[in-house]
Amino acid sequence: MDKKNALRAGALAAGTTLMMLLMSSPALALTRDDGDDPGTGLSVIETLGLYVLLPIGLFVVIAGLVMALDKSHQKKDPTSSNVRTKADAKA
Repeated sequence: MDKKNALRAGALAAGTTLMMLLMSSPALALTRDDGDDPGTGLSVIETLGLYVLLPIGLFVVIAGLVMALDKSHQKKDPTSSNVRTKADAKA
């Protein structure tokens, strides 16, 4: 990629980020909407469990199932052990 295309991509990314930040400013407002009824907040332990430990646990479970149910170790090629790389012929 040449410098012109890199500059164009950087300007596009910066402009998109700026527009998203400008458009999302009402999301940071402190005024409450009609019908807004937020529940109680999460504690630190609940937050860590929900957003850190639960995804790690799901990853470990899925990876364990993939490794346990993997059948590729049974597909052994019997001809690969018969191949010799050195030639027996003499010149």
